[in-house]
Amino acid sequence: MNKHFAQMEITSCDYPPTRRGHQRRLALLLSANELFLERGYDAVSLDDIVHHAGGSKTSIYKYFGNKEGLFRAICDYRRAVFFKDICPAFEQSKDDLRAYLIRNLNNFYRNLVANENAAFFRMIVEHTKTAPEFALYIHEQGPKVIQTVIAKALENAHNQNVLYCPKPMFSAQLYLGIIRHLEWKTLMGINIEIESSEVEAYFEYSIDRFLDGHQIA
Repeated sequence: MNKHFAQMEITSCDYPPTRRGHQRRLALLLSANELFLERGYDAVSLDDIVHHAGGSKTSIYKYFGNKEGLFRAICDYRRAVFFKDICPAFEQSKDDLRAYLIRNLNNFYRNLVANENAAFFRMIVEHTKTAPEFALYIHEQGPKVIQTVIAKALENAHNQNVLYCPKPMFSAQLYLGIIRHLEWKTLMGINIEIESSEVEAYFEYSIDRFLDGHQIA
């Protein structure tokens, strides 16, 4: 994790030009990530982060703007890692659509139920209650991205007469609904198994019904 955090770019604030500054920024990211997961966003102050990481609040203001900027930087990183391999672009010449749709659900599911991801996901949802702009930002950069990628795959299939899908964005919402109850379980802290034959069978069944509903008459 240290390596990946170190490679993050914060374009809205100063990026440290020196190795020492780079290490200071990394220490703040790691400390804030740990404290936020341990206590929750609201319970952690800038003083807590500085005390844990060392240094001063000046570095936070310089590299992240404020506490919200620091939290967003962590969210940007975790979101990029979370969604990196979940939903790659569909390649019509290489991918089988059914297998592609099932694989994406399985990838989403495994990332979703990982303990640290689940804890961070719950914290984000809690924070969005009092930060509507942040909520919109997270949605646009996360779930909306997956919906758009799936919609594009369905649109291509429709244009090639593989499926009947005149409203691909609507259909992509239906697709994401397949995993919604697992997201809710995660939010409520209900333990679900990472490896589950029942979940895999559910995904396969759901995708088959989803594709049945998009067959060309």
